[in-house]
Amino acid sequence: MNGGVLCLGSIVYDTLVHPAEDGEWGTTTLVDTIEPHPGGNGANTALALARLGIAVRLAATVGNDEPGRFLVESLRHAGVDTLGVRVAAGATAASVALVNGAGERRFLHRMGVAADAFAEPIEFTGALTAGMARFHMASLFILPRLRAQAAETMARARAAGLATSLDTNWDPLGRWMEDIGPCLSHTDIVFVNEDEARMATGHGTPRRAAEVLLAGGARMAVIKLGARGCAVYSSAGEIRSPGYAVAVRDTTGAGDCFVGGFLAALLRGDPPAAAARFANAVGAIAVGQIGGAAGLKEGVDVDAWISARAE
Repeated sequence: MNGGVLCLGSIVYDTLVHPAEDGEWGTTTLVDTIEPHPGGNGANTALALARLGIAVRLAATVGNDEPGRFLVESLRHAGVDTLGVRVAAGATAASVALVNGAGERRFLHRMGVAADAFAEPIEFTGALTAGMARFHMASLFILPRLRAQAAETMARARAAGLATSLDTNWDPLGRWMEDIGPCLSHTDIVFVNEDEARMATGHGTPRRAAEVLLAGGARMAVIKLGARGCAVYSSAGEIRSPGYAVAVRDTTGAGDCFVGGFLAALLRGDPPAAAARFANAVGAIAVGQIGGAAGLKEGVDVDAWISARAE
């Protein structure tokens, strides 16, 4: 492996309820599982990278409470370096995720200390970047204070000698390109799902949306297409990579795991087409279990999983 990934993003104490179908107020509904899991785009991506054997260091903020301690301990146990995790006075960000029988989700979310996280661009110190080859911003829109200085943070990462990538997420404020645009000239890879691409660029087709992102300065645009796989665009052209047909239990964090898979494949030297195929497989494995990255067990052999489906 050629270095690791410094991942910046949200970290959330997720309580997952499954299966959670629509019910009536004032009644009791029996469910199969109510479980705590590490969540948030930053934590999910970092966990995926760690379980794929990649050195990963997370920059995030938790509260000085029991959920915060649970999250840090869970990450460390999974092999994530938590040097960049800051503990702030207050409550850790938390979500209740209601997952129905089809794997679709509805979230109830409390921001907690994440509301004030990353109010200033981070300093890429020698300790923070040691052993790292890439910087990945996993949560642009879910961290409100990050928006104003995201471009400066990406520029500093480039100046520190790191390859850069950005996953947009959904924008609840509807600002989209106002905040993405300034980051693109400092971004090697921008990841976005189909709906986010449409909202950000105004184009409903992956190719047209990617053209806008590349014109803004990104060197590569990866459009996540869910069960249909992904599309990769760069100056070398278009790559379409189909998805895998699998039983879906929970789509929580599947996009983050996909990103972790794509970056892991690049770090081991795979070309973009192979990275896309590997990332599709990682996302497919992830949706087979309840929890953001729970489907990716320690030591998971994604290449063997792919080979088994090619036979």
